[in-house]
Amino acid sequence: MATTLAVVGAGAAGAAATYALRDTPVEVTVFEKSRGVCGRAATRRKEDCTYEYGANYLKADDERVTELVTERLPTEGLIDVEEPVYAFERTGGIDEGRDADDHKWTYESGITQLAKRLFGATEATVHNGVRVETLRRLDDGWSLVDAEGTALGKFDAVLLTPPAPQTADLLGQATWEHDDRRALRRAIASVPYRTVVAGVLHYPFEVDRPWYGAVNTDKDHDIGWIAREECKPGHVPDGESLLLVQMNEPWSVANYDERPERMLSEIAERTAHLLDDERLTDPDWTDYQHWRYSQPEEQVDTEALSIAEGHDLYFAGDWVADEARLHTAVRSGLETGDRIGDSI
Repeated sequence: MATTLAVVGAGAAGAAATYALRDTPVEVTVFEKSRGVCGRAATRRKEDCTYEYGANYLKADDERVTELVTERLPTEGLIDVEEPVYAFERTGGIDEGRDADDHKWTYESGITQLAKRLFGATEATVHNGVRVETLRRLDDGWSLVDAEGTALGKFDAVLLTPPAPQTADLLGQATWEHDDRRALRRAIASVPYRTVVAGVLHYPFEVDRPWYGAVNTDKDHDIGWIAREECKPGHVPDGESLLLVQMNEPWSVANYDERPERMLSEIAERTAHLLDDERLTDPDWTDYQHWRYSQPEEQVDTEALSIAEGHDLYFAGDWVADEARLHTAVRSGLETGDRIGDSI
């Protein structure tokens, strides 16, 4: 008989874990609260443009993940951003940085293709628009309940992949009378997260620069990261520019609940000042995204998590890995999927 696994979250980690289990007898059911997949590696389309407003690309810093993307998964539409990443400090002035990313991979149709292709290689069932609210420990497994109180089914094991604060909330609501639950929740809830507001600014002309992206290295500028989406083939029509501007945490926290029009106007003004181009104060269209839990500032104590596996409860994500990057979330999912497969 096949083992049943519930995966909470269809982000990169959940997709990678599901992929790792594709040749095992584990039947995987995925529950995702949003309408799409790939979590904070997110893609939108507007006015003939495709853009990533969360994780911008996938690094080649892990051999297994590199092999997965370039050999195991379909490579049609896979692109590598050639332009370098520059750097700037509080005083401004964007200069050549240490572009350590040998490859910056995404897809012509957007970074969400990563999760779509991972899930597409499996027979997993993915339910979108379902928010898991409660876990209930049974004598022989787990049951999940959604936000409306509807039972989602019984499963032999559960994998939790949301950001650490949301995972801690799930454990706090869990019907599981065990001392391990409290220790687990404390360890997971202690992971600090960075809040980020992202602005997307479109211009009907080219913003000609020698770089794809620029990062604020001293963390003391209002802008933390700026990227030119037109450097990604297939993303922006010729002769146009689309700037993704992610603000540093102090500015993001202070303006998180600000009206979008005012917030985007201020982002455009800061962008124009940084790039020394007054034309950039007046984009012809904009978009934005709030990330309450954008990136973990630290990683969880993985030893604290290991006790949960004896209760058929697993965790994966960038907050479980050793670095808060997309490739580490994928690796975390692959490794966790391997452990689940080995345990059956």
